[in-house]
Amino acid sequence: MSISADRLMYLSRYTCNQYTANETSHWYIFQATSGASSIAQKAGVAALGLGYAGGQAVSTRVKAFRQRRDFLVKSFGELEGVKISEPQGAFYLFIDFSSYYGIEAEGFGKIENSKSLCRYLLDMAQVALVPGDAFGDDSCIRISYAASLTTLQTAFERIKKALISLGPAVPF
Repeated sequence: MSISADRLMYLSRYTCNQYTANETSHWYIFQATSGASSIAQKAGVAALGLGYAGGQAVSTRVKAFRQRRDFLVKSFGELEGVKISEPQGAFYLFIDFSSYYGIEAEGFGKIENSKSLCRYLLDMAQVALVPGDAFGDDSCIRISYAASLTTLQTAFERIKKALISLGPAVPF
């Protein structure tokens, strides 16, 4: 039932041939960060409709996602200067890191917004995140918990270490 984003973008290339190459590139980026495609939504509805035939498989996946979500919510919630709320139906966290904006990072420069903080965390922690301005809120960063719990634990520790090296966050 799973269709990867790169396959969906490959298929969608042929539905967008009225756009120029530059417009099409922008469209792909927008689609990759805007949400589930209609194909993925229909597949999800079909999977949920399996009832007892797919019940155990779905239940196992839900439990795994809940465990990952709970780990990240608890862990990020314990960091100074981070605001987080628990998502109820997604596998993304939208975390407010704006208390780190304005801090000068040695060897990097000033953390000015969600893009520069994501770039800093990519450079210093080797963790790729999505800036919140792509979703209309530059104070936040989007983190997916679709990866394994072990991967998320490692990523969190790297992010935590990189944030601590910035020094104390600016109080809200």
